[in-house]
Amino acid sequence: MEAIFYVTQVILTMFTFYYFLVSLFGFWHRREGYLLPPQSRFAVVIAAHNEEKVIGALIRNLMSLDYPKELYEIFVVADNCVDDTAKIAASLGANVIARFNPIERGKGYALEYAFNKIFSKGDKFDAVVVFDADNLVSTNFLRIMNNRLLKGESIIQGYLDTKNADDTWITKSIYIGYLLTNRFWQLSKYNLGLTCALGGTGMCLSVDVLKKYGWGMTSLTEDLEFQTKALLNNLRVTWAHEAKVYDEKPLDLMQSWRQRKRWMQGHCNVAGRYLWTLLREGVRKRSFVMIDGAIYLFQPFFLMFCGLSLLNSIFFMPDRMLEQPVWVAAGFLGQFFYFGLGLALERVRFKIYGWLIFYPVFALSWIPVAFAGYVFRNNKEWSHTTHIRNIRHENLENYYLPARANGRKTG
Repeated sequence: MEAIFYVTQVILTMFTFYYFLVSLFGFWHRREGYLLPPQSRFAVVIAAHNEEKVIGALIRNLMSLDYPKELYEIFVVADNCVDDTAKIAASLGANVIARFNPIERGKGYALEYAFNKIFSKGDKFDAVVVFDADNLVSTNFLRIMNNRLLKGESIIQGYLDTKNADDTWITKSIYIGYLLTNRFWQLSKYNLGLTCALGGTGMCLSVDVLKKYGWGMTSLTEDLEFQTKALLNNLRVTWAHEAKVYDEKPLDLMQSWRQRKRWMQGHCNVAGRYLWTLLREGVRKRSFVMIDGAIYLFQPFFLMFCGLSLLNSIFFMPDRMLEQPVWVAAGFLGQFFYFGLGLALERVRFKIYGWLIFYPVFALSWIPVAFAGYVFRNNKEWSHTTHIRNIRHENLENYYLPARANGRKTG
């Protein structure tokens, strides 16, 4: 037990120190002007499965973006829908791509089908932007992506925010987690020149890249698989901190468990197929960007090591924790202080700091999720997350947080 304790502590210390070093580069954020004229043509693709309650709000939101209407088209891939998703989308002016395939189910398959249909039309698009049906989008989104594309970036991830943060302690915890990830992980890695993580929604993909390397993503985490595939081809994901996507989060622990378990299944599956290849290529090419990508793939195993260390300390070596209560308390308080700094950098309203009390409990729940994801890593059965929060984009600024739509601070 003591040997296990020391091995896990060494691994955890190394990864924690690495994450801390990376996070330090999130204290700096240079706001960009985004003054380049609109030139890029976008195919805006919405993946939807039985989303009649939320699809209308997103399409109306997209129709009002601060970008010339002739330079983007909206496509809704109605994937195995048995409700009025396709009917509502068509009535609001979106192009509907109906897909019925009960065997190949999931977002990866739906996007592959949609991309093939769009490209076969012969229309000239410069990039594809992907959203989920439950999203809302900052009105500056395409203008920012246009600037990034014209600067030479080809795979860009937008800022992932929450549209229903104030609903339950689960949504509050998720909101805190996303804010900290956006600031201390995504922005930090962008500042360092490392590859950022694709989030499945709010991502902008160059058509040239898609046509050259293909999509072909069929895992439960098609975003992570594509990100890894791009990295193996020396393409990195960049980060657009001002281009915001508001996502609906699960309301209770079981809904969140099912969603995160699916993510971990996909993450462990992709890690099993690519981690050592990416690490080997990084060492061979002396590319720290690839090595960092391999470290990110290791994340579920890091969580499992956290769980083993915690269990070992509680059941086999409780005296070690009791002998050092001051250090344990200092570490706990230091973590809250650092998280508070992250919230301060994101200029949240004062009440949001109180939500930090929920976050440690939610963070600990990731440990059993990681174990479950690893056990079922080869199960590709897709599960749908039900969305019901029909919130309009124009109401977001007064809803629960100081939304900085269009790059301005409103609270």
